[in-house]
Amino acid sequence: MAGNLNPLRRIALLGATGSIGTSALDVIARHPDRFRLHSVSANANVGQLLDICQRFRPRVAVIADPARYAELRDGLRDRKLATEARADAAALTEIAEAGEADTVIAAIVGAAGVSSTLAAARAGKRLLLANKESVVLAGQVLMRAAAEHGAQVLPIDSEHNAIFQCLPQDGSRGGVRRLLLTASGGPFRGRSRQSLEEITPDEACAHPNWVMGRKISVDSATLMNKGLEVIEAHHLFALAAEQIEVVVHPQSVIHSLVDYVDGSVLAQLGNPDMRTALAYGLSWPERIDSGVAPLDLAALARFDFEAPDLRSFPCLALAYSALRAGGSAPAVLNAANEVAVAAFLAGRLAFLGIPALIEATLSALPAEPADDLEVLMHCDEQARRMAAELLTRMGEA
Repeated sequence: MAGNLNPLRRIALLGATGSIGTSALDVIARHPDRFRLHSVSANANVGQLLDICQRFRPRVAVIADPARYAELRDGLRDRKLATEARADAAALTEIAEAGEADTVIAAIVGAAGVSSTLAAARAGKRLLLANKESVVLAGQVLMRAAAEHGAQVLPIDSEHNAIFQCLPQDGSRGGVRRLLLTASGGPFRGRSRQSLEEITPDEACAHPNWVMGRKISVDSATLMNKGLEVIEAHHLFALAAEQIEVVVHPQSVIHSLVDYVDGSVLAQLGNPDMRTALAYGLSWPERIDSGVAPLDLAALARFDFEAPDLRSFPCLALAYSALRAGGSAPAVLNAANEVAVAAFLAGRLAFLGIPALIEATLSALPAEPADDLEVLMHCDEQARRMAAELLTRMGEA
């Protein structure tokens, strides 16, 4: 494309030390004439955050854990960096809505990223959305805020980014019959339910195709990741649950597809590397080099597809049920899942206990109307308390 449609973008990167953040920094570094890191945050990894500040010289660095503030402040001083040190959740919200940054990459994992993501939408930013929990917990609120304040929401999950690329760019949904979200199937694809009883956290985190954090790796292993993506797709693309399907594609090369009423099916393909989606979101509507190797179709030789096994992996069915129930149900689902995954990773819950705990929490807290963030955050807190209580009961049984 001739010309440079995008001016220099000043970026706030929320969640810089995770896999998404690391990939984003790689893309940013490849295009110093187009992107500048304005502000950056991490949860608790001060050492890595200091290294990022040394390399990119942002104006502000935030550590979410207030107990690590002095370590960050002193580290910046010792390295003679002018970056301002900040701490706590309020600082995250402030850098998300700060006027100097026009682009926010929301890569904080879990419900902890909701407030800052919503702040970016209300500030009318270009929002590169990698925090699916923000959409699952408060999708209606987030998309309404984006529409009211002129924010651009560009999904960075590989599946939703693929759908975004395959949909008409004028925002219309005319002619779309269904969305097809692809799933790798995770490390236990093809396994029987009985064979999953003794799964360990390390086994669940060994994803066959993607390098991800431990929480999202477990979500992939249970197929909850795909369930959360179904709910996310509903909000991002304004389509009903019945128009969003999941198909297992173990090669993870076709990232998702859009089926049109005329029989056309458009797919986005690429090597499994998050830098493709990040580069597209940062430069949209242009395309830039992401550092991802070209796709060698001849080397791949074949594509396989199969239906998801809902008996062995019931989390996907639970997510569909929560989406259809609406209201507070998706928030309860997400909160219960975070509690369950944390318990599994800590050795307090069996792998098959994850869907059991989520289902029990959903049963204990029936869906109720919830259309503002305050109500949804209350539902989130209530669900976490209930899941923790149920977890204790399961341990005593």
